Amino acid sequence: MRFFKDLSLSAFTAGFVAVLVGFTSSVAIVFQAAQAFGATPELAASWMWALGIGMGLPSIVLSLWWRKPVMIAWSTPGAAVLAVAAGSYGMGEAVGAFIACAALVVLAGATGWFERVMNRIPMAIAAALLAGVLARFGLDAFIAAKTALPLVLLMLGTYLVAKRLLPRYAVPLTLLVAMAFVAARGEMSVSAVQFSLTWPVFTMPVFSWQAIVSLALPLFIVTMASQNLPGVATIRAAGYGDLPISKIITATGLATLVLAPFGAFALNLGAITAAICMGREAHEDPARRYTAAVSCGALYVVIAFFGAAVTGLLTAFPKELVAAIAGLALLGTIGGGLAAAVRDEPHREAAIITFLVTLSGVAIAGIGSAFWGVVAGALALAVQQAGRTKASAGKGIAASGNIAPDSSNMAAAPGAGKTPR
Repeated sequence: MRFFKDLSLSAFTAGFVAVLVGFTSSVAIVFQAAQAFGATPELAASWMWALGIGMGLPSIVLSLWWRKPVMIAWSTPGAAVLAVAAGSYGMGEAVGAFIACAALVVLAGATGWFERVMNRIPMAIAAALLAGVLARFGLDAFIAAKTALPLVLLMLGTYLVAKRLLPRYAVPLTLLVAMAFVAARGEMSVSAVQFSLTWPVFTMPVFSWQAIVSLALPLFIVTMASQNLPGVATIRAAGYGDLPISKIITATGLATLVLAPFGAFALNLGAITAAICMGREAHEDPARRYTAAVSCGALYVVIAFFGAAVTGLLTAFPKELVAAIAGLALLGTIGGGLAAAVRDEPHREAAIITFLVTLSGVAIAGIGSAFWGVVAGALALAVQQAGRTKASAGKGIAASGNIAPDSSNMAAAPGAGKTPR
C-alpha cells in the first residue's frame, strides 16, 4: 500500500504532536461544555468518542482520497461558547442545536459561498492571519520558561542542534529528549491513566427556536469565523490551494450531523494541527505529508475508543512541555507566514494590522480575533485603495489578481509552497 511506503517517522511524529497539542490544549473546555449541559460521566465520555471519530475518520479518508493533508478538528471556541451559553438548556436541546449548526455548515459548503469569500482575501492578509494565529503558540513556548526553565532550554538546545545535524527529525528528537527529561524528574502524572473502553451514548435531539438562536447560531458563527477561516488560510499558505474547500466544509457538516446525537457539537478545518502536519518538519516532500494527517486521524480514532486512558496519557505531560513542543514545531510556519505577509509593500501595512489584531486575542460579540484580524486588514486595505486614482483602482480588491486571487493563484503565490509550514 502506497501509504506505508510514503510514511516516515517524522510524519508520524508530526501527527502525534498535532494530537498532543490539539487535545491537551482544549480538552478541558470540551468537558466544561459537556458538564454545562448536565452531562453524566458516560455522556461526557460519549462526547469524546464522537469527536474522536468525527476528527479521525474524515482526516484519514479525505487525506487518503486526495493524497494531501486534510485535518479535521473540533471547534474549541465553539466549546467555549457552549460552556458559557448553556444556561438552562438540557442535553436534548443541545443536540438539536448541534444538528441545526451542522445543517448551516453543510449549506455553507454545498453552496460554495464560504469558499467564494475566502477567494477574495489577499494572500498577504491570509498569510498574516496564519502567522497571527500561530504566533501565540510560539510565544507560549518561551513563556513556559518562566516555570520550567531547564526543560525549555533543553528542548530549545536539542531542537537547534538537531535542526543543524538531522533537520528532518528535529521535532521527534526534541520530543523524545523532553519526555525522557520529565520522566527522569518524576513529572509525568501517569496516575491519571485509566484503562477502559468508551462507548457512544445516544441522546434524542429536541428542537426549539430558543436553543437554535442561543446555541446553534453563535456556534456556527464562531466555528466558521474562528476555525474554518484560519483553517483555509493554513491550507493555502502551505501550498495546497487546490484542495476543494467547499467539499471539505460540506464533509465536516455531514460528519457533525451524523455524530451530533452522540456529542459531536462542531467539526471544522484544523488550523494549528494542520500547520504541524503540513509543514516541512512533517516531510520534505509535500506530496508525502498526507501521511502525517492520516497518522493524526488514526490516533484520534484510538482516542475515541480508549478515551479515558488516552486522555489521561496525553494530559500526563507537563503543560510546559506541550507549549514548548508546539511552539518549536511551528517556528518554520510562523516565519514563512510573516515573510509572505510583508513581501509586497502595497499590502504590508494591512497585513501587519491583520497579524497584530489576530495575535491580540481580542474577542468581540463572542467571535475570536482571527475573524476580526481579517476584518481589520481588509478595512485598512480598502482605505488605502480608496485613495488611488481611477486608473489604479482597477487593481483593487475586486480586480487585482494579487489582491483577490482564486484558489489556484493563492496556492501558486511566491513562496507559498517553498517555506516550511
